[in-house]
Amino acid sequence: MRFSSIIAIYALFWSLSFFFVLPFRLKTSEEPDVHVRGQAESAPPRFSFVRTCKWTTFVAAVLFGIYYLNYVNGWFGPEVVDFFTPHR
Repeated sequence: MRFSSIIAIYALFWSLSFFFVLPFRLKTSEEPDVHVRGQAESAPPRFSFVRTCKWTTFVAAVLFGIYYLNYVNGWFGPEVVDFFTPHR
């Protein structure tokens, strides 16, 4: 696998992992924090973009590692999910 492919696939894993990580560790304003005037009730009072990016990088690295091990070892290939070709 070329290095440019590795970077592109990791970027895909990172962007998808960001949306996976985003809802975790959020606190709503119903919890005993200070409610900011003018903010929606469901909005979190504090959001740490840096912390979310760190968790996203970790999750994306783990998922990419599993993907790369599968790519090298060939555990799960496209022939496994081919439901349209009849098997004999």
